[in-house]
Amino acid sequence: MILHLSCRAVILNISFGTDGWRAILGQDFTEKNVERVTAAIGKYIADNFGFDKPVLIGYDPRNKAEELSLFCAEILKNKGFNVFYSSRIIPTPVLAYNALIRNACAIMFTASHNPPEYLGMKFIPDYAGPATGEITDEIVDNIDKSFDGSKSCGSLHKIDFAPKYYEHIEKLIDFDKVRNVKENIIFDGLYSASIGYFDRILNDNKIKFSSLHMFHDSGFGGGMPDPKPRFLKDLITGVKSDGNAIGLANDGDADRFGVINEDGEYVSPNEIIAILLKYLLEKGYEGSVVKTVGSSLLIDNAAKKLGVNVIETAVGFKHVGEAMRKNKVIIGGEESGGLSIQGHIPEKDGLLANLLILEAMGSYGKSLKELQQDIYMLAGCRFYTDRIDLKLDSKEEIKQILENVKTLKEAASYKVTSVDTKDGVKLMLGENTKILVRPSGTEPLLRIYFETDSPEKLEELKNFSLV
Repeated sequence: MILHLSCRAVILNISFGTDGWRAILGQDFTEKNVERVTAAIGKYIADNFGFDKPVLIGYDPRNKAEELSLFCAEILKNKGFNVFYSSRIIPTPVLAYNALIRNACAIMFTASHNPPEYLGMKFIPDYAGPATGEITDEIVDNIDKSFDGSKSCGSLHKIDFAPKYYEHIEKLIDFDKVRNVKENIIFDGLYSASIGYFDRILNDNKIKFSSLHMFHDSGFGGGMPDPKPRFLKDLITGVKSDGNAIGLANDGDADRFGVINEDGEYVSPNEIIAILLKYLLEKGYEGSVVKTVGSSLLIDNAAKKLGVNVIETAVGFKHVGEAMRKNKVIIGGEESGGLSIQGHIPEKDGLLANLLILEAMGSYGKSLKELQQDIYMLAGCRFYTDRIDLKLDSKEEIKQILENVKTLKEAASYKVTSVDTKDGVKLMLGENTKILVRPSGTEPLLRIYFETDSPEKLEELKNFSLV
């Protein structure tokens, strides 16, 4: 969730996103506002758990992330908390896992995949998943409230959180199968927090790989720490020139993943989730699959063929994580590149995702392209997707359009077979076709998602006017 703080003396507007407070460094993200949010989080922890609750703090490679995270740690120590501060740059899932095993709350200084000028604070409760709306609402309500802290002295300890995470990963991943992968592995560090962690795991398990961009850079090489095709051009070029390779990458704080197949093509997170659902089920996992309303029908079709129940949530991993905590779940994921599995934390983990796809390839003895074809066959078709962003003048106009979409009986030449309103409006147009209309949480904008089983049908849907 995003706690958007104005740079003015009094906060006039607080808006919510999906994963922490993010703002432009030096404008809204200032030392003063970090101090205010830190105090609000400290009050939340003290009110709900007391001052004996440990607090873990970490940071990604962004400009001022180390400096401001240490400032946050000192504030909480002075308030009476025992603070454990990462001795180096750390991925979000590594910090989150330590929150779970140490029964602690955590604060991660990151802006994830956002541009380099942004920084943020992500609050991680002791269940090790994204903070739910009730929690962030309470933190927002605490901003600028009096909070004197404890009469007892706190403490500040620097610690390397990696070893416990590595021990856990060794239990989750079958590295003998990973070593069976015939394709060459190229890892794009993308100047991000995964450097020193993902490569360390591969090296420790004697898995050969080559790499790109393996140093921390607060400017992320002039691009963005987002593992999407337009920011993975060097990785795609490397895969294509190799002739027998796949590419792996993570975002700025390593909670998202990006995968490139042997042809240099981006493999969507939806495809990865479906492939891993099938693999984990065959490995002996039991339970449901959790996906967001924005995720592909590919996952629904594959789950149906596999006899697996589907739990669908609103967009945002906070909803996926909550469903994973409340249900027995094989895998939970979202279309933007986050997933986790049973036995792990209810938080996105891009390091784990990359390792799992390698394990699946090694276990099946198949290329990534072959695994993609297998999942298309299982689902009955390949799906095609696109999105249009519609800028409008006001939130009232958005509300009216959403109300109109709810009442549609047909779209293009297809009859509406069901309507879902858990997050925006989703129209099902038969078994393999959908339109999802969702409002942006920060501006007067409608995001219109299209998905169907042929390129021709996709163009027809895109040409249909919902306004």
